[in-house]
Amino acid sequence: MIDDATVDALFAAAAAARAQAYAPYSRFAVGAALVTPEGAIHAGCNVENAAYPVGSCAEAGAISAMVAGGGHRIAAILVLGGGDALCTPCGACRQRLREFAAENATVLVAGPEGVRRSFTLGELLPASFGPDVLDAAGGAR
Repeated sequence: MIDDATVDALFAAAAAARAQAYAPYSRFAVGAALVTPEGAIHAGCNVENAAYPVGSCAEAGAISAMVAGGGHRIAAILVLGGGDALCTPCGACRQRLREFAAENATVLVAGPEGVRRSFTLGELLPASFGPDVLDAAGGAR
């Protein structure tokens, strides 16, 4: 589990990213912030497009920022959305996360008031197919 200071930093970064979201169609702004095992924080927001589904999710933006910054592993991620329902990562983002995170990585789901629930990636994507499966089978990367 991650410490309170890291959760606070993730929440602040996700909130700042969410404020920049481009969501003119759904009007549902999302921010995400992840932390690497080294402690680097990277954030992203959703970016919609009139040519649906060309837009991108906040989690995808945070992952892209991490990779562009030289990171390759996710220790934890916080996803911040509005409304009363939990704003969990979509199916495609769960798989994106699995590419860079272990099944025991922490996924925090938050609303404007703070963290609502904590999951492991394995809880959100059970029996997942990830890079380790390819490595075990002798696949090339």
